[in-house]
Amino acid sequence: MSKKNLPIYLFLGPLESGKTTFTSKIVSNDKFGLGKNVLILVCEEGETEYDLSKFTGKNVTLHVIDDLTELNTQALDDLAETNNADIIVIEYNGMWHMSSLITNMPENWGVYESVFLVDASVFEMYFQNFKSIIIDKINVSNTIIFNRYKNNADTNDLHRIVRTVNRRCKIFYCDDSGVMNPDETEDPLPFDINAETIIIKDEDYAVWYNDIMNEAAKYQGKSVRFKALITARPELPKNVFAIGRYIMTCCEADMEFCWLLSLYNRYYPLQCEKWVSVTADVMVQNYEKQNLDVPVLKITDLYECDPPKEPIATF
Repeated sequence: MSKKNLPIYLFLGPLESGKTTFTSKIVSNDKFGLGKNVLILVCEEGETEYDLSKFTGKNVTLHVIDDLTELNTQALDDLAETNNADIIVIEYNGMWHMSSLITNMPENWGVYESVFLVDASVFEMYFQNFKSIIIDKINVSNTIIFNRYKNNADTNDLHRIVRTVNRRCKIFYCDDSGVMNPDETEDPLPFDINAETIIIKDEDYAVWYNDIMNEAAKYQGKSVRFKALITARPELPKNVFAIGRYIMTCCEADMEFCWLLSLYNRYYPLQCEKWVSVTADVMVQNYEKQNLDVPVLKITDLYECDPPKEPIATF
């Protein structure tokens, strides 16, 4: 017998960013989880605590997870089963990587909404000192909320940082009175997506890679040209390559080879990775079950070249 699908509401952000207050406000809303069993998993306890009396008339259960070892598939599944949960709300620890949760979620758990909250006055400081942790959260968020925003404060830098990482999310600025002001700044890409061939400059690879992985559908049928490393992998069939670049979000410790599956209809012997200039047509494969669009490159032109001035791509 298959288990019921459980919608997951994620609330992310650094310590003291207003996660508990915001989460409580959402759960206490009359329309949230009406007639459902709501399980709140708290992975970080700050100064503000949950007041269960605010959830009068609702079946809300609270469980604290204070150790990463508890984030395993069996333990999470047992919590949902024991509490007969219909909805799961997770206030996540700001210093834990998302992979610790995502890779261990039971198969019947699916993220319905992901909200990142942060104090607007300290966000840039957090970003400079904990860049990989912050990017990790922003990248998976549907909504970004800057709390404690002072009216008329300059939002350009806040907007720029978020859009460098995530171009699809909604952004709001919330002042002390609770008023939510939507971000209406335009977001031009550093390349022309409507060009006959989209030219990606070396310094724009990280932005482009992030954009095509998040919004693959808009690249369907388009031609792109960029410089990257071509590598052969044992798990890939003949004439199928991994083409990409190493992207560093904060420091060498979090550097990752970010690549795209690339098909080439010509014989190309490859003994080791090489720098190449690639022109390719983009095909998009949709995986309906995961609600995921995956870009695949069909190479039309390829030649070896010198590496970029900065071989490691950054945001």
